[in-house]
Amino acid sequence: MATTIERSAQQVVPESTRDRLKVVGPGLIAAATGVGGGDIVASIVAGTNYGMALVWAAIVGAFLKYYLAEGVGRWHLATDTTIIDGWNSLGKWATGYFAVYIMVWGFVFGAAAASSTALALNALVPAIPFKVWAIGSSIVGLLLVGLGRYEVFEKIMAALIAIMFVTVVGTAVAVGPNLGDFAKGLAPTMPEGSLLNALALMGGVGGTITLAAYGYWLREKRWRGPRWLPVMRTDNWVAYASTAIFALALIVVGAELLFSGGLTIEGESGLVTVGDVLNERFGGFVELMFLIGFWAAAFTSLLGVWNGVSYLFADFVRTMRGIPDSEADEHLDERSPAFRFYLAWLTFPPIVLLFAGQPFGLVLIYAALGAFFMPFLAITLLWLLNSDRVRSEFRNRIVPNVIMVACVVLFGFLAIREIIEAL
Repeated sequence: MATTIERSAQQVVPESTRDRLKVVGPGLIAAATGVGGGDIVASIVAGTNYGMALVWAAIVGAFLKYYLAEGVGRWHLATDTTIIDGWNSLGKWATGYFAVYIMVWGFVFGAAAASSTALALNALVPAIPFKVWAIGSSIVGLLLVGLGRYEVFEKIMAALIAIMFVTVVGTAVAVGPNLGDFAKGLAPTMPEGSLLNALALMGGVGGTITLAAYGYWLREKRWRGPRWLPVMRTDNWVAYASTAIFALALIVVGAELLFSGGLTIEGESGLVTVGDVLNERFGGFVELMFLIGFWAAAFTSLLGVWNGVSYLFADFVRTMRGIPDSEADEHLDERSPAFRFYLAWLTFPPIVLLFAGQPFGLVLIYAALGAFFMPFLAITLLWLLNSDRVRSEFRNRIVPNVIMVACVVLFGFLAIREIIEAL
């Protein structure tokens, strides 16, 4: 049986941009997984509070996260090792942080992702109780990821991404954006009191732990070795350009639907209010379209985490057991015990939180660990990609270094703010 590396060697690497565009996929999955209910709220709130003034912030945010995802992909392809191997090479502090983080984060996120998905489904079919939708969504996610193969997972995600993109952008078109105001929003401006909204918008949409999972989806596509770097970069440009368009569509919805009418929303439950307003102004079809897009965004986030972060955990277990990367493929498999354990961890223990609420202490730990993941990722990529662990031609140049430092500052500020809010 051929190894993964041997199978990769048999593949023809697309040379032209047209051919590269035909194989995009992992980047779209990573970017879409990072768009959850909270990110949808952040974009709509930006439009609700400041109209089109923060359009530029959504574009900057997508640009920043492109470089983080590109860094993760470059590490995997240039070194033919995983990001967990890279963190392990930095010392026990890195793997120790990750070990605590992935367990606490997964426990709380499992409930949060199920709740976001259930919120949309409950709005669509109120007759079925919210908790039934939440538990059912988690179990369906477990079955789709645990019983399927990557090829099946990719096709499901592609369909959901198409749904969320078409419905949300379609809603924005139906609302009718003011193109003049939109064009003005491309120029960086900061209305009074908008700093935190702008930073949240730049740091939110498309950015989670699944940026670190990107490399495992590259492995599943059998993109191995430096020859695939141009393909990986095209994959990421398409992904984060699409994410920017998605965020811009949500800003338009907030600006034209709520800002002009003096309305506000708060929290993910406020998205149901957006649906109600759409129903009043444009009819039930537009409301249905928006709620389906909301559900698709929430469920892609759930499925992407169930798959991608389970790969991360399985690789962490493999690394801690001292199994070399050359033997990693059988451990980075949906059927491996570690993968299935973490998949179950995301699905079943969080059900307790759905009934008991989220204890303050657990929420605080979750906020602290989760808030610092993006700065952790940016700092470790700076360290790894400027070291002799990577051949000189694949190390960071000036632009990636400057942008990653900017990510450390931005995400570090947002981390401190999130912890203060949690206290």
